[in-house]
Amino acid sequence: MKKAQELKDIVKERYAKIAEQGKAENAASCCGATTPSNKIYNIMMDDYSETQGYNETADLGLGCGLPTQFAKIKKGDTVIDLGSGAGNDCFVARHETGAEGKVIGIDFTPIMIEKARINAEKLGYNNVEFREGDIDAMPVSNDVADVIVSNCVLNLVPDKQQVIKEIHRVLKPGGHFSISDIVLVGDLPEALKNDAEMYAGCVAGAIQKSEYLQMITDQGFQNVTIQKEKPITIPDDILIKYMSEEDIKTFNTAATGIFSITVYAEKAGSASNKPKLQFSELSTSSSCNPASGCC
Repeated sequence: MKKAQELKDIVKERYAKIAEQGKAENAASCCGATTPSNKIYNIMMDDYSETQGYNETADLGLGCGLPTQFAKIKKGDTVIDLGSGAGNDCFVARHETGAEGKVIGIDFTPIMIEKARINAEKLGYNNVEFREGDIDAMPVSNDVADVIVSNCVLNLVPDKQQVIKEIHRVLKPGGHFSISDIVLVGDLPEALKNDAEMYAGCVAGAIQKSEYLQMITDQGFQNVTIQKEKPITIPDDILIKYMSEEDIKTFNTAATGIFSITVYAEKAGSASNKPKLQFSELSTSSSCNPASGCC
């Protein structure tokens, strides 16, 4: 597998291209990043069309769940969306927070940030903000968010433990997250694990389900719960690029499983201990890096 920065560069380049693709092309592949399949549509994504706050223009068909559905967002909450893309989950979250809340989307692909900001302006949402930055070094201060959501993004980050650490830092005491992601049960074939396209397609970067949940627990989160789980089947017309027909048969009948899971967890503390933030405190510069002490 390539080094961490190489993997980040691969994802950034691929998702810049994805931003220009149509939803149908994105939804027919793995997170929009792999060759579209002729056998199946919506390999990973769930249907947002009946979700309040949904904006079709902002839906690029890249998710693997509906984390906002389970996120327990309340009026006035501050919500952060990790890997916000064109803004879809942010706009759904904004419907829940209302005008008195605050929604911050973070994405490291400049064209995604641009598209999201344009969409927010068109909708007239002045309490939805998009910041360019890495989710393993979030451009926000400590103890900012009541709720964090993310949809099929952590699997794209080489250092997942650091992202979970950042989620803990940014959540207020008593805050919680609801995150949809791709995990594994059993090992992927080497051909899949070592392929850059499959990494950008959310599959090769996935880790074991047990390891994923343990990382969350090790960070000190409480009440860790799987809110939803569904199997992900990669069609044979995608797999044939990486293995023989015989290997595909073995893969499809083995104990290996690829799953989309939506995980909920809480940071220790209570709502009464959450700091009362002013708007200015939410507007930390996007160049902020926790390691530099500016957060």
